[in-house]
Amino acid sequence: MNALYNLTIIAYSVLIRIAAPFNIKAKQLTLGRKRAFPDLEKQIKHDKPIIWVHCASLGEFEQGRPLIEAIKTQHPEYQILLTFFSPSGYEIRKNYNLADYVAYLPADTPKNAKRLISMVNPEKVFFVKYEFWHHYITELKKQNIPLYLVSAIFRDNQLFFKNSVSGRWYRKMLFGFEHLFVQDQHSVDLLKSIGVNNATKAGDTRFDRVAAIARTGKTVPLIEKFKGANRVVVVGSSWRPDEDLLVQYINQHPEIKFIIAPHEIKEPNIERLTGQLDNRWARYTKTTEDEVINKQVLIIDTIGLLSTIYRYAEVAYIGGGFGVGIHNTLEAAIFNIPVVFGPNYNKFNEAVSMAQKGIAYPITTYAELENVFDRLLSDPERRKKIAAESAAYTSENVGATQLILQKVF
Repeated sequence: MNALYNLTIIAYSVLIRIAAPFNIKAKQLTLGRKRAFPDLEKQIKHDKPIIWVHCASLGEFEQGRPLIEAIKTQHPEYQILLTFFSPSGYEIRKNYNLADYVAYLPADTPKNAKRLISMVNPEKVFFVKYEFWHHYITELKKQNIPLYLVSAIFRDNQLFFKNSVSGRWYRKMLFGFEHLFVQDQHSVDLLKSIGVNNATKAGDTRFDRVAAIARTGKTVPLIEKFKGANRVVVVGSSWRPDEDLLVQYINQHPEIKFIIAPHEIKEPNIERLTGQLDNRWARYTKTTEDEVINKQVLIIDTIGLLSTIYRYAEVAYIGGGFGVGIHNTLEAAIFNIPVVFGPNYNKFNEAVSMAQKGIAYPITTYAELENVFDRLLSDPERRKKIAAESAAYTSENVGATQLILQKVF
């Protein structure tokens, strides 16, 4: 299995180099990995011990972020190295001010693992959610550096729990962790069933992140002008299949205002979306407070605002559910509003829980979307009941970050 794994890593690295001239993310990953070692060699100072936090992409960063912030506040004696696998995370968070160093994770080869760990010499390491890299885990174990898994979820159908050659090989990686902090009791039980007893149900650190956002009370004057006294639906991280359904509803309901933050904000995608809208629309970066008052749709064509904008919604729609999976529902739920999303949500514990509690509404067709929106937007008493249930749900789930820090430190 070692040889097959190594071959897979090498093949992937070759393929992204081949794709680099034709694909922007492949190019970013290729160049980013090439720069990782030279940049870190120039930047790293060992005047303070280093904690290494690794995230696959932007979603995992939102789970690692509360941990970084808490370490910086409660243990300022440490530096932070933040690494990403994906350009989607690195390119957006490469200037994150609470990380002392930010880099791409070099490919998981024995040579790279030994070089990076020896160069950084971290005192503690945190991998977030689904990051299992054989050679990095092996080398950390070899050097007696404690490695922790954060906000993980385990499911019965994962390789770790299969009695096969590949399953047993992957299972060995779990024993390289000092401790595994998981989101639910089922994960704890699954791990125990294969002899991994160093796991704790801590919950999802994203609850702590979104709770902190809600506490800031940050406002956006232009959006306040746009909303006025109107009912507003905020659409977060939408993809084309989401938008194709939403546009039908928007065009048929000019009395409802919509704020749309597409997942992809490149010009062709914005133009495609606005071209479908019958009624008055504006782009956030190209309008004024006076102009926006009379618009029905506001397109958010910049990043960094979505988590704050949800506070202005009566209902939120979370994109991605007609693709590989929905985006962050907690950013909306923390403001105690009903949440609607597409059918691919079962891999997200919080979405499943919210749907079971009746504070989130999965839909698969336009007819279902129309029915849910009509019911929620026309019934303030229903929204008030959902708000109370949502507040109870989110308050029950904060605290994962502090639990992790207490055990680790």
